[in-house]
Amino acid sequence: MMSENYAATKAAEIRLARRSPTYWQVTFDHPPLNIFGPETIPQLNEIITALETDQHVKVVVFDSAVEGFFLTHYDFLARLEDLTGLPPGPTGLQPLPDMLVRLSRAPVVSIALIRGRATGVGSELALASDMRFASREKAVLSQWEVGVGLVPGGGPMARLPRLMGRGRALEVLLGADDMRGDLAELYGYVNRSLPDADLDGFVDALATRIASFDKRAIIETKRLVNAASLPPDVEIAAGWDACLASMVRPAAQERIKTLMERGFHKPGDAENRLGYYVGQLGR
Repeated sequence: MMSENYAATKAAEIRLARRSPTYWQVTFDHPPLNIFGPETIPQLNEIITALETDQHVKVVVFDSAVEGFFLTHYDFLARLEDLTGLPPGPTGLQPLPDMLVRLSRAPVVSIALIRGRATGVGSELALASDMRFASREKAVLSQWEVGVGLVPGGGPMARLPRLMGRGRALEVLLGADDMRGDLAELYGYVNRSLPDADLDGFVDALATRIASFDKRAIIETKRLVNAASLPPDVEIAAGWDACLASMVRPAAQERIKTLMERGFHKPGDAENRLGYYVGQLGR
């Protein structure tokens, strides 16, 4: 069980609110961009462990407190060894893919409420969640990594084709561009896009409804859907290995450096229109 002191600490980048014993809310709150860094990993791991072990929780909703950003890319200012030096998680996978796999398998219904950018890790966490609902006006999803010479590491190559088919998955991954909420719905990237004013109410009503149902029935139904739809761990591991190998290649290092020079990793136009800037790197 997550300690209340942990949940309340001002330093935490991920906040847990127990709206009821059966309905939890997890909020990403790392302004200004909700970047995912090495320090985020133990915080998210503690939450995933709590979801796996708590006897009462049935539903968790992931959302953001940062305007314009749900959860974005990895912290490229952090040392690579701070990521690669971490021990594997319970699945045997490295920490980030491990936590995403465990979220998909957890005996809890996970819902991503996407308002703002779900870019890279944010997209991958949303894809690992059981359901995704997006603001029609404010959600932006992307797997941007190929545009800077990287291979995505959190499993989208394994998950996206199962959601939207091969051609659309390749468009998302290899196009490396921003996708708004309405098109994300059409492609199957998200369950639905809703008018921004209706998004919170819709997700809350759905989560409250599911939280009122019998936990055993929820667990058994999700387990059988998982068996029919989740990728095997070997696919997730292969993507992670390819990601780490791509990070040290000169082509990726040069493109990331150029993107940094154009304003990447700090508030401004490069982060707000990341798809556009990525598309300009090789021109």
